[in-house]
Amino acid sequence: MRLLGFEISRTKAAPPNLTSVSGDRGWWPLVREPFTGAWQRNLEQTADTILTYHAVYACVSLIASDISKCRNRLVEQDEHGIWNEVEAPAFSPVIRKPNRIQNRIKFYEQWVVSKLLHGNTYVLLGRDERRVVTSMYILDPTRVKVLQAPDGSVYYQLNADNFARLEESVVVPASEIIHDVMVPLYHPLCGVSPLSACGLPAVQGLAIQRNSSKFFANGSRPGGVLTAPNTIDEVTAKRIKDYWDDNFTGANAGKVAVLGDGLKYEHMVVNAHDAQLIEQLKWSAEIVCSTFHVPAYKVGIGPMPPHNNVEALEQQYYSQCLQKFFECIEICLDEGLGLTTVPGHRYGTSFDGDDLLRMDTATLVDSEAKAVGAGIKKLNESRARLNLGPMQGGGTAYLQQQNYSVAALDRRDRSEDPFARGQSAATNASAPDSVGEDVPEEEEKLLDGRLIYALLSKGADLHASG
Repeated sequence: MRLLGFEISRTKAAPPNLTSVSGDRGWWPLVREPFTGAWQRNLEQTADTILTYHAVYACVSLIASDISKCRNRLVEQDEHGIWNEVEAPAFSPVIRKPNRIQNRIKFYEQWVVSKLLHGNTYVLLGRDERRVVTSMYILDPTRVKVLQAPDGSVYYQLNADNFARLEESVVVPASEIIHDVMVPLYHPLCGVSPLSACGLPAVQGLAIQRNSSKFFANGSRPGGVLTAPNTIDEVTAKRIKDYWDDNFTGANAGKVAVLGDGLKYEHMVVNAHDAQLIEQLKWSAEIVCSTFHVPAYKVGIGPMPPHNNVEALEQQYYSQCLQKFFECIEICLDEGLGLTTVPGHRYGTSFDGDDLLRMDTATLVDSEAKAVGAGIKKLNESRARLNLGPMQGGGTAYLQQQNYSVAALDRRDRSEDPFARGQSAATNASAPDSVGEDVPEEEEKLLDGRLIYALLSKGADLHASG
């Protein structure tokens, strides 16, 4: 069978000589039980239920959106070791448009979401007759199984997936799959999702929210008991309980109850203040943020840092959370697309990190102004970063002539009158360093200018003394 330009063998199950790398341990099961019997009591942890907790959804969506909004570029290293953005017909189209359905933003967003929720991202490569990658499809990680042969070679069993145009189960070699692993705690090919660490805090937060919802649905009144001064039989107790539930709970909460025969109503549930409801909810959300390495203020938990240095905050967020995702995707694409094996070229992919600070115009302009003023960048290079066209004279780096070498200052101080700048400048300007040496035209103009300045200074001194 020929699939996506590659000959593969069809199979309903894995061949006998291939074994699953995870075995029967189930390192990323769809259902997690916080304790034995939780599944029977509907208290199990699943990715769907954990995602309903606001902190988990906020962290996952924040990381995925921040990475996907950065443009991925095809770059090539020149003879000076500098990476420059280039165009290549074999690679640029698939980087700009990964497949027929998704644009680059949704493609990388799904890439990161799959990695965060399941610990693994599987990308199926589609090739043409030249073996050039023309499309990339992110597979459902629950339909992929990693297999390993006795010689150590890796294969992937892919179940039917209409999005990737897989009509039946197939086994493909590792060369046709890009596999991005989250954190391989147990096996190099099996990533573990952060949900395994924040599942219990998320469930605790959801339980707090459910109890709060029930509390406010009951008219913000906690549950309690009706007590009588004397002993009452079971029938009377059931009748009074049913009467109370029908008339003073749910939609009828808050109505006035008239009690007789010495009956009293006493609260049984601990109120929100005594249970430290807000503190517990905040703690569970902070634990979730810590497992995703996301600053809590980024998802609306806790106050902003006291300083307002946006660039420093973004740099901290980038280094502790986003950088690894960027680097992993770049390396996976370089190897999967074959960018590192092109003869005569050294291609690669690189995300444009400037998109993270696109709205911080003041910081961007300030950093570019300092780079141009220090002679590090040309003016047109900084204008290009600000999406401005080149200007005449902007292709040259400039520096102010205000600093002199120690040797030049030493030669000035060893003269008879170190403060006679005009005379020393005239002497130095009128005589080249080597007799008979040709002086370049630009340097000759500079020497003439120094000589004129020296003569003018000397005339001014004579006029003042006269």
